[in-house]
Amino acid sequence: MHSHEDIAAYLKGIVNNLPETPGCYQYLDDSGTIIYVGKAKNLKRRVSSYFNKEQQTRKTRLLVAHIRDIRYVVVKTEEDALLLENNLIKRYKPHYNVLLKDDKTYPSIAVTTEYLPRLFKTRQRGKRGAVYFGPYSHLPTLNALLELCRDLYQPRPCHTAMTREGVEQGKYQVCLDYHIHRCKGPCVGRQSHEDYLRSIEACKEILKGNTAEVQRKMREEMVALAEELRFEEAQEIKQRYDLIDNFRAKSEVVSAVLHNIDVFNIESEEKVAYINYLHVTNGCINQAFTFEYKKKLEETDVELLTLGIVEMRERYHSQSREIVVPFAVDLPDEMVQQTVPQKGDKKKLLELSKLNVKQYKFDRLKQAEKLNPEQKQTRLLKEIQQDLGLARLPLRIELFDNSNISGTDAVAACVVFERLKPAKKEYRKYLIRSVAGPDDYASMREVVGRRYARCQAENLPLPDLIIADGGKGQMEVIRQVVEDELGLSIPIAGLAKDDRHRTRELLFGFPPVTVGLRPDSQLFRTLTAMQDEVHRFAISFHRDKRSKRQTASEIDTWPGVGAATKALLLKHFKSARRVKEASLSELQQLLGTVRGQKLYAYLHEG
Repeated sequence: MHSHEDIAAYLKGIVNNLPETPGCYQYLDDSGTIIYVGKAKNLKRRVSSYFNKEQQTRKTRLLVAHIRDIRYVVVKTEEDALLLENNLIKRYKPHYNVLLKDDKTYPSIAVTTEYLPRLFKTRQRGKRGAVYFGPYSHLPTLNALLELCRDLYQPRPCHTAMTREGVEQGKYQVCLDYHIHRCKGPCVGRQSHEDYLRSIEACKEILKGNTAEVQRKMREEMVALAEELRFEEAQEIKQRYDLIDNFRAKSEVVSAVLHNIDVFNIESEEKVAYINYLHVTNGCINQAFTFEYKKKLEETDVELLTLGIVEMRERYHSQSREIVVPFAVDLPDEMVQQTVPQKGDKKKLLELSKLNVKQYKFDRLKQAEKLNPEQKQTRLLKEIQQDLGLARLPLRIELFDNSNISGTDAVAACVVFERLKPAKKEYRKYLIRSVAGPDDYASMREVVGRRYARCQAENLPLPDLIIADGGKGQMEVIRQVVEDELGLSIPIAGLAKDDRHRTRELLFGFPPVTVGLRPDSQLFRTLTAMQDEVHRFAISFHRDKRSKRQTASEIDTWPGVGAATKALLLKHFKSARRVKEASLSELQQLLGTVRGQKLYAYLHEG
């Protein structure tokens, strides 16, 4: 076992002898496993910085504590260092390097290299014997490209493996696709091999985004045919020319002048960063990919985007001389020219890339929340906590609402949400006792006072947040009761409505201020649903109470008539008036001799 001092001295000796040249360095732990890979313009200066205690972050200190050996590779240029670093990270997947999470496979278009090549959609790019285009994160674009190639050139749609010998020896027969004009029959020589390969090459140009080049060749062919007076054949090419025109009109996102450009954007969170890559040719996007990096050492957006650019350009063999980025990154000038646009078409592309990266992030979140619904609730609870500046997560939220019509049958309701789910056993209904007439503030004062006085007396759980169904006035009434009268400290918010009785804004604080919430946000929808629930509960209680009063009848005051007799009388006679008009024999027939006699006597002698 080596002492801490021995290890420090050994590492210091390596660092002091490092060359001041570009290269890659690797840190190893006590088992000889590579735990970190990095690149540097100046190896000695970069590696020394890790052992400078003033520059160390908490996570860097943790890494340094596990270093037992240092290896390095010297390279000629900074660009070589970038590429080597990227390859070493992918090869060794060191514990302290950012982890490229690339499990979402977008489809690509494969063009096989067999005797009669085929075009098809695939999610497996690694297989030999094919050239791949894509991947396409936008499926309609991929399908439109495949459809365009099929409409223009009819590459064979069958899956049969075909060889030169097989075609020459007449081993194959035309299938239905030939008869419905989806294939020109190259398998039996009805389309020459040379013509078929020309078609495949034209398809490749379209998939590369070089539609302008394909159209130029078509135009030349049309002119040549027209000069030879072969107008029908020229017309066929014209139809194909128009198909490409129509496709370009739909797919061109910016000016066709923008050619062979890579666009990158990043959206970063505490533990993960999402990076989008677009490749633009002739104003059209013909490659789009979004991926994520899991952070390990508090890496900056500049560091992560640099890694992402190197990875994507290497993966898709990009030769673009220009990249469009949201901010300058640490790449050598000879490798690529950087543009940070402020306006114009390149700015539009950058915004489109940002839109893609945000959508990907949203999709990942949705995916995670489907697998783990509690994650969504926790996220929304954290949003409420952050937006309102609460000391703790509002795990228990209580909402109040009053319901009365012209002051009659005044009631109130309290609903309880635990982790944003309705806790229906905790719901409470209140009959307003102390208020005569329609006075919402006084009713709220009574109900809130009764609820929390009881919670105090019986040591029941108190909410982490109270939400008033109303604006500043209702909030102030609740605050007076909770804080001034009961001496409790519970945060209070309000959900104010507009003239059309729709939730307009969330209020918080004293004096209350509006908390900015987008109406299309998940949080706004959640709060609105909570408000709708307390309103529904209060209204249903009010209706029950009102209907009981309205169905009360003078029959209830008649002696000897209980609920069962009342039901019998109303079923038979339909109303109290008709009961009064009934003869003695009718009543006796329904109720019996004695009870009928007593009721008749009461109604006609009383």
